[in-house]
This record gives sequence, structure tokens and C-alpha cells, in this order.
Amino acid sequence: MRRILASDQEWPQQLNQLDVPPTQLFIESNESNESNESDFSVLTSKSIAIVGSRNATPYGLRVATEFAAALAESGYTIISGGAFGIDAAAHRGALSVGGKTVVVLAGGVDCPYPMAHSNLFIDASKNGALISEHPAGTPSRKHNFLERNRIIAGLAFGTLIVEAAFKSGAIRTALDTVKLLRPVMAIPGPISSPLSAGVNRLIAERVAELVTSVWQIEEIVGSYGQTGQLMLGADGMINPCQTQSNQPQIFGQGLSLL
Repeated sequence: MRRILASDQEWPQQLNQLDVPPTQLFIESNESNESNESDFSVLTSKSIAIVGSRNATPYGLRVATEFAAALAESGYTIISGGAFGIDAAAHRGALSVGGKTVVVLAGGVDCPYPMAHSNLFIDASKNGALISEHPAGTPSRKHNFLERNRIIAGLAFGTLIVEAAFKSGAIRTALDTVKLLRPVMAIPGPISSPLSAGVNRLIAERVAELVTSVWQIEEIVGSYGQTGQLMLGADGMINPCQTQSNQPQIFGQGLSLL
């Protein structure tokens, strides 16, 4: 396990854009460079966060796995929280094609939660990293999960939501991403499914871009810089629903999901 501080060279600078950035990260990773030194470039490489419901449907699990695998094959690191459901499916999708994945934990990296995912966490540490802002021995308390979500959003170049109810941690991660002026994308789901209600509303409120393919995600994320700054498209235009002017609607009466 390695501890890095915000002042260290290896620190992922994109985290500093958070309202309350972490001051330290504890990292468990077997990644190394040619000099056999710890290599934390996985934290600064191009990345997508994939998050969603713990009680995912077979549809959601399949979509998360397939999108994560395809994005990993395109060179994206997949970031998620290691939870049951969509999180685990995303990690496994990346690992299935030899891709990189980062698990952001709510407790110490020496006692990752849930214990049922111990093999998944071992694989992730070999092909990416387990990270936490909390020191070793810290249990995964309820309030730590919401705080963890901001780090998921802060590390990634954009966030993909796959199945989420109205009130869920995934919706919170989406809103954290919007605050950073980074793209939120969402996979639409059946209107009859409560687990798609939050996702479909994100799309309806124009908080999230509706996506149905990996190339759409790459195109959207490619319009943004690494630090989350919106870049002009080829026609010199900026999508108004991806700018700060939309935030009053998102955090006001337009979308009250928290």
C-alpha cells in the first residue's frame, strides 16, 4: 500500500477541481513501470466512471459489462465503486479484456467492502488500483459512500449511468460530475422499471446525454479536455446543455433527486 499527497508528483490533478478535494490517497496496486517502481499513471489516464444500481437487472448488468469491456479495449480506464450490481459488472467487463480498472473504496484499502468481492478486488489491484482517501483500518461507514462518490466523479473524464432509481448514489455521482463541468451520459431503460426511473429523468432533464454506443461516449468525452473544461466542437459551437448555465435547473426545482 502506498500513500500519496496532493503535493506529490503522482497526484491526479483532476481531483483538485472538486469542491472538497481529498488531501491524500491510499493506493493498493501491483502496477509497476520499467524501473519496477510503483506506477500510478492509471489514476491520470483517460477514464470513464460507470456507476448504477446495486440491485441491477440482467439488462443493466449486461449493458455495464459490454460497455466497460468496449471502452477498456479503446484504452479507457474504468472507474467505479466496487459495489454489487453495476459497479462490479463494470470492473469485470474491463478486466475481461485485459483492461485497467480503478476501485474507489469507502473504507481502507486493507479491508475493501463488500468482502464477497475479494477476488474482484485482487484482480483490480493487479490490473489497476484500489484507492481510498481513508487510512488502513477505516470501516466502510454509510456516510463514507457518498463522500466516495465525489472521488469517482473527480477522477473520471466523464460518467456513464447504467440503471439508477430516483434516489441513489449513482444520481449523486452524476450531479458531482455536472458540478465539474464534465459530461454525464446515460443508458436509457424501460419506462416500466423503477431502476431506470432516475436514469430516464436525467436524460429528460437534459442533465445527461442519451447514449446507446461506445463511439457516442468517445465523441462526447473527446469534446472535453482532461481537466473537465468544455472544448469547442468542429463547428465552433458549444452544446448549451453541457454548460454551467444549465446548473440552476439541475440543482433547483428541475431535478430534486437527493
